[in-house]
Amino acid sequence: MEEFANYQEHIDKAIEWAWKVLPDVIMATIILVFGLWIIRFINKMVRKFFEKKDYDLALESFLQSFINIALKVLLFVLVVTQLGVKSSSLIAIIGAAGLAIGLALQGSLSNFAGGVLILLFRPFKIGDFISAQGVDGTVKEITIFYTKLTTFGNQLAIIPNGELSNNNVVNYSAMPTRRDNIKVGIGYSSNIKTAKEIMLDICAKNENVLKDPMPEVYVDGLGDSSVDLTLRYWAENPVFWAAHFFIIEEIKRRFDEAGIEIPFPQRDVHVKGQAIEA
Repeated sequence: MEEFANYQEHIDKAIEWAWKVLPDVIMATIILVFGLWIIRFINKMVRKFFEKKDYDLALESFLQSFINIALKVLLFVLVVTQLGVKSSSLIAIIGAAGLAIGLALQGSLSNFAGGVLILLFRPFKIGDFISAQGVDGTVKEITIFYTKLTTFGNQLAIIPNGELSNNNVVNYSAMPTRRDNIKVGIGYSSNIKTAKEIMLDICAKNENVLKDPMPEVYVDGLGDSSVDLTLRYWAENPVFWAAHFFIIEEIKRRFDEAGIEIPFPQRDVHVKGQAIEA
């Protein structure tokens, strides 16, 4: 009976504790649900605000991501405080956890700092075509930790901001025009002057090729089996690839018409044998 009485005493204390903390749990749940709704509402208002303003898209994306995370951290603090954790103890816990998390997530902190540097120095912006970390693509979004690129094949490439801020980035959209270098080899028996005239004529008749600066063709080198010519011309960024692919195809077609050989690697095999007498 004494043992049963002890169990009953523990059960009564548990029920008493449950009734004591239940209001806090209910209030914390209400704060959590209402807080998440408020955060969604604020995020929606922030998006509408940025849509009305002509801010940089990269800055908009970064700030939206930062505001969303900051509000959720604040909500977590409010919920934990409502559950009875003292603010001083919470600050100490957050400080200790922050140190541990900071050591464990050095890469993430580096990515955050990289995102800030990208926004400050703006090596690229949303919509720019860049090459970085072995990936070529159009910048789709810049968040607080990562930058998202859309590649030629319409794949989504996600690159850490720390890598982008600390390594080489080639921004093909930074300037309004680009210069193309097309290298073509012709046979040693072909007429160099005719080949150069054909290449310059193709550029002159192509509306996507800028006439100032003028296109140029140089003898770039004398290879083992070809005379290497390099065509240099300028085009505006939106039509750069259209001009590039057209000119390559047109060079091949016009060279074939003019009888100009474009050599390819080949090997002659000579078989030496001894005649067999009957």
